[in-house]
Amino acid sequence: MRVASRSLVAIGGGYALAAASAAAGAIGFQWFGMARSDATMAATMLSFIVYAIAGMWAFGCASVTRAWVGIGLPGLALALLAWVLTRGVQS
Repeated sequence: MRVASRSLVAIGGGYALAAASAAAGAIGFQWFGMARSDATMAATMLSFIVYAIAGMWAFGCASVTRAWVGIGLPGLALALLAWVLTRGVQS
């Protein structure tokens, strides 16, 4: 069960964390004046690194709970940040 739980957090949680970081990064880069297409490309490229690190984190933690919290809380924080920053960016 522990391996299945770590696999679930690595695959699903890592994907959610990478998606939230891509969204927050793209909006944040735009907020700092980067062109929309460049901001999206840069944030997407960085999200691949985030996904790889999340996968390694899930299997490198001492406990399954720490893996879930360590991936879930930053994912929620980045999703909230993306939601907050969308109010300041003009389309």
